[in-house]
Amino acid sequence: MRAAHRDHILIKGARQNNLKDITLRIPRQQIVVFTGVSGSGKSSVVFDTVAAESRRQLGETFSWYVRNRMPRHERPDADVIDGLAPAVVVDQRPVGVNSRSTVGTATDIHAVLRVLFSRCARPSAGEAAAYSFNDPEGMCPECDGLARLARLDVAKMLDTSKSLNGGAIRFAPFGVGTFPWQLYAESGLFDPDKPLREFTAEEMDLLLHGKSFRVPRLNRTGEMGHNAYEGIAERFHRLYLKRGLDTLPDRQRREALEMVTDGVCPACDGDRLNAAARASRIGGHSIADYCRMEIGELIGVLEGIDDPVGAPIAQAAITRLRRLDAVGLGYLTLDRPTGTVSGGEGQRLKVVRHLGSSLTGMTYIFDEPSAGMHPADVGRLGRLLVQLRDKGNTVLVVEHDPGIIAIADHVIDMGPGAGDAGGHVVFQGTVAELRRADTLTGRHLRRRTPPRRHVRRPTGRLTVTGAATHNLRGVTVDVPTGVLTAVTGVAGSGKSTLIHRELVPRHPEAIVVDQSPIAASRRASPATYLGVMDHLRRLFAHATGADPGLFSHNAKGACPTCDGNGVIVTDLAFMDPVTTTCRACGGTRYRPEALQHTVRGRTIADVLDLTARQALQVFPERPVATRLRALTDVGLDYLRLGQPLTTLSGGERQRLKLATRLHRTGAVYVLDEPTTGLHMADVDALLDLLDRLVDTGNTVIVIEHDLKVVAHADWVIDLGPGGGRHGGRVLFTGTPAQLLTATGSATADHLRESLREPADERPSGGEHRTDAAVSA
Repeated sequence: MRAAHRDHILIKGARQNNLKDITLRIPRQQIVVFTGVSGSGKSSVVFDTVAAESRRQLGETFSWYVRNRMPRHERPDADVIDGLAPAVVVDQRPVGVNSRSTVGTATDIHAVLRVLFSRCARPSAGEAAAYSFNDPEGMCPECDGLARLARLDVAKMLDTSKSLNGGAIRFAPFGVGTFPWQLYAESGLFDPDKPLREFTAEEMDLLLHGKSFRVPRLNRTGEMGHNAYEGIAERFHRLYLKRGLDTLPDRQRREALEMVTDGVCPACDGDRLNAAARASRIGGHSIADYCRMEIGELIGVLEGIDDPVGAPIAQAAITRLRRLDAVGLGYLTLDRPTGTVSGGEGQRLKVVRHLGSSLTGMTYIFDEPSAGMHPADVGRLGRLLVQLRDKGNTVLVVEHDPGIIAIADHVIDMGPGAGDAGGHVVFQGTVAELRRADTLTGRHLRRRTPPRRHVRRPTGRLTVTGAATHNLRGVTVDVPTGVLTAVTGVAGSGKSTLIHRELVPRHPEAIVVDQSPIAASRRASPATYLGVMDHLRRLFAHATGADPGLFSHNAKGACPTCDGNGVIVTDLAFMDPVTTTCRACGGTRYRPEALQHTVRGRTIADVLDLTARQALQVFPERPVATRLRALTDVGLDYLRLGQPLTTLSGGERQRLKLATRLHRTGAVYVLDEPTTGLHMADVDALLDLLDRLVDTGNTVIVIEHDLKVVAHADWVIDLGPGGGRHGGRVLFTGTPAQLLTATGSATADHLRESLREPADERPSGGEHRTDAAVSA
């Protein structure tokens, strides 16, 4: 057993989420890829069981004092989890979406450059902090290091034809009846019934910029008090602009954005730094110049530094930059805000951070690291994963891409289906064995998808002329209508810029399904997201005569014990919290009064426990059935109506988003990498859906890397040849069959490669293994 602990991660009786009491051994110090359709249980094994327990046990090694100040992790639902090592999780969460985070800060390369400039630049601005736009010593005093300057637009804030009492302040948080409004209208400084256009210059200046004195004001008890006065502009700047609009809650940010004008900071011209830092040079370049260079160009500049003090520091930066270049991100610049990088780019930025580590014996866990990658970049990523393994680490990867599956030492295939139909280990073995196995993944690995021969005839065209945004080089291209068009090219080649920044603004009626996240709180479910819940509540209310709010677990119907959550989370201070099913409602989330009412023999809790497929049989009413059929159309009819969105995989969430935008005719659909997170079988279902959209009179434009989608399209627009300044040109337009003969295109090269038959791919059921076989 000791040897087993050294060689394997042992899991027995795992029941987390949809796992069916599985037992399995995961080899250590190998690349282990977990495959299976979306919702089959891959993430439940890797993230919710292995990673969660590793983090929980690591936390237990700290003192109780420290643990009380750390995130707490509950024990996964499993009988035994043994042989664990400390886990590093590289997931698909954004690298950082605040305006102070850039590629340079996220990778720590900017920190190295700051040290370089503090030692070698002339004239010197000071220590390393003096070159940081996130430090008061280095940031531009005008924009506080944000590169852009948002200013209050008084014309948007004030309606000068009205008085303070009449609603002259358009900004709702300062509107009539609010505390700020009282400072102005009830301070005695102004006539609250006089239109603002009749204010003197002194009165208007006081209204906007007055400060540093106190004014009388009646409080809620009717007593007279005194409050510090702060003009409208001063208060708005302090509460909204100085904090950064991106840090505000959505509603506040939207309200504030309506009141401002935004542009590049005129003081620093977008460099983020103060005058001293901008004036400091190495070889004629400022640190802002370095950050504007593409990574490939910056490597060459740093290699030219021969100063005995600066050369070793520059070499440290070069090492990190070469790792970025090695994963296909050489087109990025260090000043690129991390909020603008794609999910795939963000994943690779995280991978690069860990490559420099000399730690061994770790478990690195990756969530679909090939997301957003062109096949030309997948090979580079594979080599990085091999490097991590060769340092003596275990690498666990949840993945669908055949290129990543191919480098695995060991594959664990989950299934056979999704949701309740999944949760089993259906295969465990080598990649060669999987290719011969009679599982859904094995069968799809053996398939080859030739380019579509009989393409649909376009009904017209959408023309983009002279597109020059970002790296586009005066691109002019026709996008055919009435067909399925795939827009391809390596990362950074200009695909998203061409479609999202050029085509969509010229055709604002387009229905865009991008990669922005959907709300995923524990209270959100498919029923609430699709709007089915509203109809169900009204249906129950009409049939029973009760208040519709009684049938909402977020309102009157909520169980008072668990507040409609269905579970009770008990904080045990220094120990892990314990989550238990609410005894009062039995996990239904509803109070007893709500569960006394039934429709067609079911309570509202029973209805929410139905799958979309089952609910269609029970509720044929059009408002409900139409929305439920949308789930069927995107392959999600196995989801329960009340299933928390937090339990859905990334692929499931994206298809749920697509489900809300179906059933239009004559529309232009723009989809941004819709295969992200999809198993090869799910891609087939997606293609069927796209075909239906086109065949009912719509135009579908898909930004994609998946070669199966490219081969299935009617028309292909390929950009490149590289990323950043090496891209931005249209390399090819035509049918997939014509793309096969194209030269100078990485997409064409990989499409031809995908049609080659790997050796020894004869079907065989011998390697098909059930949970029982795996656990033996």
